[in-house]
Amino acid sequence: MVSVKRQMLGLILAMIGFLGVIVVCALPMWRVTAFIGANIVTAQIIWEGLWMNCVMQSTGQMQCKIYDSLLILPQDLQAARALTVISIVVSVFGILLAIVGGKCTNFMEDEVSKAKVAIASGVIFVIAGVLCLIPVCWSANTIIRDFYNPLLTEAQRRELGASLYIGWGAAALLLLGGGLLCSSCPPKNEDEYPVKYSQARSAATSKAYVFLDATYRNNSTKEHYNDSVYYIDVL
Repeated sequence: MVSVKRQMLGLILAMIGFLGVIVVCALPMWRVTAFIGANIVTAQIIWEGLWMNCVMQSTGQMQCKIYDSLLILPQDLQAARALTVISIVVSVFGILLAIVGGKCTNFMEDEVSKAKVAIASGVIFVIAGVLCLIPVCWSANTIIRDFYNPLLTEAQRRELGASLYIGWGAAALLLLGGGLLCSSCPPKNEDEYPVKYSQARSAATSKAYVFLDATYRNNSTKEHYNDSVYYIDVL
């Protein structure tokens, strides 16, 4: 049976990963483009996220704009938007199940049922981690591929944003926390088949029964012997 500390550690790691997925989904830092003009005054940094893009001037002023349409986004960011939202929703269910199946909670009394619920929550966290890992790796692969594409200009090349690194860390925490929760093996039920017990006879009753049986046998033997002797005398 898994210890309470290990189960709590798995839940804490999974919750940190859950918060990391929320940050990844909200921050507009999936792609970063650094454009430097003829002089430093015209330098600007463009950040692209799932919901908006932001432009930061060299003066420190930043302007953000929400995307007008979903079709503006490339395929990897469209898939990332859907998968990260699903990962957040799945993580919420995993947290609820982990709390219900925790050994330090009283929502369920049966230890076997608690262990099964904890395992289910661990599987859900692993699924949430995979859902977060897929779009992050997909976007990173697209950015690296375009960066080394000779047909693209310097202004069209993008670099990995901070959201991708946070996404890798969040996915790792979800996978690790889910793995710890999946180690909540249910206890072996040795009394799987109920044993029926019958009331034992008392010692006095057993002794009396043995004494009466022996007396009955002795009397029967004597009567048979007497009858045999009497029969011989008559002859």
